[in-house]
Amino acid sequence: MRFSIAFVSWLLPATALATSNSRVLKRANDTDYVLKKGPLDTPWTEKVGTNPWPEYPRPQLQRSDWKNLNGVWRYKNASAGDDKSPPSGVVLPEPVLVPFCLESALSGVMGSHNIWSWYQTTFDVPSSWTAGNRVILNFGAVDYEATVFINGNQTTFHRGGYWSFNVDVTDYLSANGTNELLVFVYDPTDKDNIQIPLGKQTLDPSHIFYTPCSGIWQTVWLESTPVEHVTQLDLSADMNGEVNMTVHTSSNSSTLVQITIYEPHSTDIKATARGRTNGAFQFNVESPKLWSPSSPTLYNITVKVGSDTIQSYIGFRTISHGVINGVNRPLLNGEFIFLFGTLDQGFWPDGIYTPPSREAMIFDLQTLKNVGYNMLRKHIKVETALFYQACDELGLMLIQDMPSLRPSVPVGPALGDCQVKTQPVANAESQAEFDRQLAILIEQHKSYPSIITWVIYNEGWGQAHDRTHPEFQLTDLVRSLDPTRLIDSVTGWFDFGAGDFHDNHHYPDPQCGTPWYSIQSTPYDYKRIAFQGEFGGIGHNVSEDHLWKVQKAINEINGTYEIDANLDVWNERAHFLLSELRGQIEKYDCSGAVWTQTTDVEGEVNGMLTYDRRLNRMDQVQWKRDIQALYDTAAARAANSTTVMQMADTLEGL
Repeated sequence: MRFSIAFVSWLLPATALATSNSRVLKRANDTDYVLKKGPLDTPWTEKVGTNPWPEYPRPQLQRSDWKNLNGVWRYKNASAGDDKSPPSGVVLPEPVLVPFCLESALSGVMGSHNIWSWYQTTFDVPSSWTAGNRVILNFGAVDYEATVFINGNQTTFHRGGYWSFNVDVTDYLSANGTNELLVFVYDPTDKDNIQIPLGKQTLDPSHIFYTPCSGIWQTVWLESTPVEHVTQLDLSADMNGEVNMTVHTSSNSSTLVQITIYEPHSTDIKATARGRTNGAFQFNVESPKLWSPSSPTLYNITVKVGSDTIQSYIGFRTISHGVINGVNRPLLNGEFIFLFGTLDQGFWPDGIYTPPSREAMIFDLQTLKNVGYNMLRKHIKVETALFYQACDELGLMLIQDMPSLRPSVPVGPALGDCQVKTQPVANAESQAEFDRQLAILIEQHKSYPSIITWVIYNEGWGQAHDRTHPEFQLTDLVRSLDPTRLIDSVTGWFDFGAGDFHDNHHYPDPQCGTPWYSIQSTPYDYKRIAFQGEFGGIGHNVSEDHLWKVQKAINEINGTYEIDANLDVWNERAHFLLSELRGQIEKYDCSGAVWTQTTDVEGEVNGMLTYDRRLNRMDQVQWKRDIQALYDTAAARAANSTTVMQMADTLEGL
């Protein structure tokens, strides 16, 4: 499509790239993309096609005029410094399907050690978009650094593999209607002594560390905005109906904001309010229905600033902690709720970090919800905004980890049973970058009702131990950015007392709030919430049909904490371990637990589901009964203070 005359009038003159761009457009839309044959697929792999993830990607800040740029782009491997000479107007040699990691089969590349890369596509701006508006280019996430060029001009640089970013590209658009977009990506993962937030990615996959994700792995899109437009919405709404909102805009000035809140699943107006941009304001909504796992009520809202109109949503709920009959408990809407969920890695055999589709992503969540899980621990990874929306809608509470730095010590229950490359936090620069990105995690995700807890460090990975413990300062940072949630400062090991949780990891049996503990753990601190951050992890080997067909991964299956002979035994062992957890809830102070894990991942075979999502290991009748028994026992335990007070007195005397 071409611009209207009115639209063209405010663009820069046509560049010298106009002729070559038309040639690029022809190639960019061709059909040489081929789905690769990966080590394993899912039921959704063949359904992806060349129009992946067509949904609007940012549900809490939606606009009507937008254009999805996902699809077949061009790609080539690159070298350090190539960004100094972008290949503008030159058709790149390989197709790549955006938004899938370069290592994935769905990308059509399925490469390895993709340290430097070029991406290329072209786009037209719809002529129907309002004349005089700005054109914003948005990226859901690019791992790890992205330098963006429009028509040969560098427009922005971004660092951090998990965070959304955008740039106003209006002044770089070509008047001939066809624009070239180039993205130069640098992703070192764990190369050499580099220490960056990367979660479980490694260039050399080994058992609990997996295939990395390089490049564009979330949706890329354009949108049309007024000159002054909303750039971010900060939303929180508590159980009493108080809404706290900050509407950030491009001008950073104080402008009138008009808010309309609608009844759930209706166009009937629930409430209206007014405020000013770029500063927090509050208003009350009478008698809201509260958000909870059993009733995940959400309210759609419209936000108007000048000529900019945004669609969003909120959920009314309060997260806190308090002493219930002598025990420090997590509270949802003022009531103790036992938190029980899976360790959710978020890896896929066909898309690595990116699920093949929204349908596939929700399949995992619904499978867990169906047997009674009320929570997930999103394990050292950040997901697409549509994942958090799905948890909001399904009523799955989220414990959200900060993606970790590389382990600074060997990992495993005995400090050394798993051989991985480790790298200490060697300098202030790597710590400062981790701190900066932790703040981005909070700022970009604090408006989702389903997130109830932030995790800073996992098992000491990237946690400095040879100086003042950074988790205390970072806990204060997180609290200042978001005072509405709990903080699990250190999940697992190296706990020196920061945060709201005393969080123990132990496999396969739990040690949750108990008067005994194991190596790497610490004695239960009754002044904080007793939590089992990881346990279970029991494995069940499967036929080759369901395995990640990489020989090294298959060879490492026996590294699983426990292998059970068949599914009957696996379910029997699960029942035994859940019964043991129930006993600790009944007798001691356990307030929540995380079962490892949602799915198998590569060489791990300890999931509720196999890695291909084709086999559900759970005896669902048994699992529903056992999970409900945890909730029932916790409710009964909260009404009985005798045991806990005896234990508290004992610990006080130590």
